[in-house]
Amino acid sequence: VLPGARRRFGVVAMASAGQKVYAPGVAVSEGNGGLPKISLKSPHGSEAEIYLFGACVTSWKVPNGKDLLFVRPDAVFNGQKPISGGIPHCFPQFGPGPMQQHGFARNVNWSITDSEVTEGDPTVTLELKDDSYSRSMWDFSFQALYKVVLHSTSLSTTLKIINTDDKPFSFTSALHTYFSASIAGVSVKGLKGSKTLNKDPDPKNPLEGKEERDEVTFPGFVDCVYLGAPSELTLDNGLGDKIVISNTNWSDAVLWNPHLQMEACYKDFVCVENAKIETVQLGPKESWVAEQKIELI
Repeated sequence: VLPGARRRFGVVAMASAGQKVYAPGVAVSEGNGGLPKISLKSPHGSEAEIYLFGACVTSWKVPNGKDLLFVRPDAVFNGQKPISGGIPHCFPQFGPGPMQQHGFARNVNWSITDSEVTEGDPTVTLELKDDSYSRSMWDFSFQALYKVVLHSTSLSTTLKIINTDDKPFSFTSALHTYFSASIAGVSVKGLKGSKTLNKDPDPKNPLEGKEERDEVTFPGFVDCVYLGAPSELTLDNGLGDKIVISNTNWSDAVLWNPHLQMEACYKDFVCVENAKIETVQLGPKESWVAEQKIELI
């Protein structure tokens, strides 16, 4: 393939084997609990895993073999409950509200619409459309497309929400990313000056404020929304890794660590989430796109 060239591979059925053909570096197999799992393998040695259930990225390994994402020990892979860890979707609702916590997108099966190789990087696109289950909670016609690209030392995602209804709708969203960490040594840089909604001590009545610290640390329970957050944050995971979390159009951020509410595992992860807390309004045929890139530096 010429440098900069893109090779596209539609999901084509093979008549003989009844199997699908995907781009080089993209494979589908049976994962935990028998759930279908996409594996991305880069020629540079990095790897990622994505479950079709919830379109949840559960693993991102850099070339040295280290997995920079975290899946909680209480995570279940039964197709009944969202996968607790990796990069779960929150859509069309972030947090509590009229429908189930964080919406339904993390609790349903997505489908593969495309796989390709972009400048040597394996890429897959997943799709979610409305059905009777989604409409029972949120009575709108929509299409969600989620593109995941595995680079040598980074993972990029693009989420596109399209209003396919004949009436407007609104939503909130987030990528609830769990990073492997040693919580006592974790810090997040880049949030100084942002408006904060601190859900500690009362999540139903968050305290408005302003972040004054150059580095946010996690000495105890943390659940804080940052409105109008910058497009780039730097996470020191306390394990010797620094990860730049950059985005386009995810205007807000959320930091979360449950501390003693999850005594079994709180020391081993931190959530640094790109989010859209303020409601997005979409008219018929309109779309909204947000990108995230997590990169080891």
